Amino acid sequence: MAPPILKLDDIFLSFGGTPLLNGANLQVEPGDRICLVGRNGSGKSTLMKIAAGLVEAQSGEVFRHPSSTIRYLEQAPDFAGFTTVQAYAEAGLGPGDDPYRVTYLLSHLGLSGQEDPKSLSGGEARRAALARVLAPEPDILMLDEPTNHLDLPTIEWLEGELQKTRSALVLISHDRRFLEKISTATVWLDRGTSRRLDRGFAHFEEWRDKVLEEEELAQHKLGKAIEREEHWLRYGVTARRKRNMRRLGQLQQMRADYRGHKGPQGTIQASATEGKESGKLVIEAEKITKSYGERVIVAPFSLRVHRGDCIGLIGPNGAGKTTLLKMLTGQLEPDSGTIKLGTNLDIAVLDQKREDLNPDDSLAHYLTDGRGENLLVNGEQKHVTGYMKDFLFQPEQARTPIRNLSGGERARLMLARIMAKPSNLLILDEPTNDLDIETLDLLQEIVAGYSGTVILVSHDRDFLDRTVTSTIAPANPEEPDGRWIEYAGGYSDMLAQRKGAEDERKRAEKAEKAKVEATSPKPADQSGKGKAKLSFKQKFALENLPKEMEKTEKDIAAREAKMADPTLFTKDPATFNKLAAELEKLRDSLTRMEEEWLELEMLREELEG
Repeated sequence: MAPPILKLDDIFLSFGGTPLLNGANLQVEPGDRICLVGRNGSGKSTLMKIAAGLVEAQSGEVFRHPSSTIRYLEQAPDFAGFTTVQAYAEAGLGPGDDPYRVTYLLSHLGLSGQEDPKSLSGGEARRAALARVLAPEPDILMLDEPTNHLDLPTIEWLEGELQKTRSALVLISHDRRFLEKISTATVWLDRGTSRRLDRGFAHFEEWRDKVLEEEELAQHKLGKAIEREEHWLRYGVTARRKRNMRRLGQLQQMRADYRGHKGPQGTIQASATEGKESGKLVIEAEKITKSYGERVIVAPFSLRVHRGDCIGLIGPNGAGKTTLLKMLTGQLEPDSGTIKLGTNLDIAVLDQKREDLNPDDSLAHYLTDGRGENLLVNGEQKHVTGYMKDFLFQPEQARTPIRNLSGGERARLMLARIMAKPSNLLILDEPTNDLDIETLDLLQEIVAGYSGTVILVSHDRDFLDRTVTSTIAPANPEEPDGRWIEYAGGYSDMLAQRKGAEDERKRAEKAEKAKVEATSPKPADQSGKGKAKLSFKQKFALENLPKEMEKTEKDIAAREAKMADPTLFTKDPATFNKLAAELEKLRDSLTRMEEEWLELEMLREELEG
């Protein structure tokens, strides 16, 4: 085992009251891919800042290898003093680092480097910050919510960069799929302490649930042991009780441990406040268009949204998602075409820019709109502090200014407000930003169980797959040209449909090419032996390809049957990965054989007239 290049032992930090960190540990070795997980407010970002040397712990030991370099991606980058993005990114380079890396990364992140940092959008600011920390290729790369405000193509590009980097990684992210693809170890920060699992995030939730079950069982056993000792104290022989002071001391310690046990943070108790039922047809768009100058944002696009639909809207930044969303909800007039909104619509909107938040407002004032101490939730009057507790805020936070909240707490606060508003049409623009995994689970349940209609914009692939019934995406995601297509199902379903359509297009092109070649005039046959015919090699392939395809199909079925065992990955991950790789090769081979056979069969038909 390689010696650690970063080690945090028994870290303690408190801002008064319950300690934020109380005995937390973190160890990073060369090549590590660690995801740091925990509830909002559990201290993940603080622990990462302590590791990066930006915050000092009140006690505990911090070791950083003297020759190691560390770069930290903060959630809110500071561009003060920089006139261009290029200058900001190059400031992260160390002596001997290659300046070309900055140009390369900015180019791949869609930035020229000459942008004024003051005019950057949230997504552009995050891209610039990524270029700054990635360019030096440090020994340890610490990324705090790196996928926030990034579009899907950029997230997938970032996954590729991180998978091939030599830097050790420490990641904080709400994006399940991102963590599953990158991480090989998980550190769980819970109630001030940390636990480590030497497996990636894909195995975290099962492990976490098992740990909490064992903890609950241990606490139950401790309670029973206290009951037995108290029975002995009341009814045992008096002389023995007086002599056995050690046993009395143990009982006192057991009582203290039982009373001092702090269980896991509760889960949010919430559901959307649903308004009156809307009409069956919620939105009808007929050949709507929108352009800004010569740039086409929406080419003729038609859509029908029915009550109960959950529609996901995805695409690269700048493709026009927000414009299309505003048109569909009647906030923006189309250049041509018509938009009809259904009857009895009560719309609730969650804005990704958090523009609805006044940093000087208190939590209670924001939730009640300044109308006293109560609010109406699902037809019932609730005191604001009681409603705050449903979203894991403490009563003493009622007068806290919003500016003092973390990013995750602000997201939770906005969620609390939108859930209290009666609605039958939810518009969620990047709702997953800054939410922890548990709150994200709750949001998925709310969306899935909502009887009204939902339109959401998101770059979270797992969230889309779990919630939406259809997905709207640009027809050409690499170079959006205003054409949008609706696909049935979530993000993964959209990818499968796109791949199927692309494969079909390629087969049609090859078949057409073979047909043209077969029917085009051939040079005069020098030997005078008559019309063209299949070569021996082509005949052999035409006769034998069906047999090879049948054999390949059997090989595919055999491997699929083995992989269907739900315990295989847990018991033997190496075999599972080997079977998956073989399966992919066999499927590619079958596709190639099918295409070749189709071309030869069409050519044979043409030659035989």
